[in-house]
Amino acid sequence: MTEKAAGEETFISHLIELRDRLVKASIGIALMFGLLALWPGPAAIYDILAAPMIAALPVGSKMIATGVIAPFLVPMKVTLVIAFMLALPWVFYQVWAFIAPGLYAHEKKLVLPLVISSSLLFIGGVAFCYFFVFGRVFAFIAGFSPQSIAVTPDIENYLDFVMSMCLAFGVTFEVPVVVVILVRMGIVSVAKLKEIRSYVIVGAFVIAAIVTPPDVVSQLALAIPMCLLYELGLLLAPVFVRATQAPEEPV
Repeated sequence: MTEKAAGEETFISHLIELRDRLVKASIGIALMFGLLALWPGPAAIYDILAAPMIAALPVGSKMIATGVIAPFLVPMKVTLVIAFMLALPWVFYQVWAFIAPGLYAHEKKLVLPLVISSSLLFIGGVAFCYFFVFGRVFAFIAGFSPQSIAVTPDIENYLDFVMSMCLAFGVTFEVPVVVVILVRMGIVSVAKLKEIRSYVIVGAFVIAAIVTPPDVVSQLALAIPMCLLYELGLLLAPVFVRATQAPEEPV
């Protein structure tokens, strides 16, 4: 077998392995979706998602659906998103199983903790947004509603708002992972990151002002954790770099 043919065969085998891993990840998400559809069900899941908004509205208020199929489609979308989030460990495991054979031992020490921590941090950011931010933001916004206006949010608009906020907080909580990767790859040093700390703080509040509603509560709820997580990344980066360095070759 020629070297070119061997290379093509290796490339095809990698594509087959990638296909298998994608199929397994998709099956995991589909199974989680099926379980959630059976219990507690899409309607109950959406009720849980809407609970912070309903709690901020007057007693007896409900949300509205302006689309014909919105009462069916929106809860199904929510269920699919929740299924994907719950299946993240399985999805990341498939990613890990695909790339692990081509890594050295010290590189495995780098990738595996990042995969686990990134999934946990993303889920933690979404949980922080739901349990802490939503209740305060919705109460703050509802408090500004005039008496002549009936606050009845549309379920599709509410879903879009909730998904964008959860995504923003989930990505924001990845700051320590980004800091560690930048330092580990040698793109920037810890000393330099400490030096630009003041600019990072300003940038955090600018980002919070852009991606959150125009209220102080949600902006502070995004900017302050971002700054704290940046400091956490500065503390963990040197430890992580020392633990994942390649072993010195004997002379």
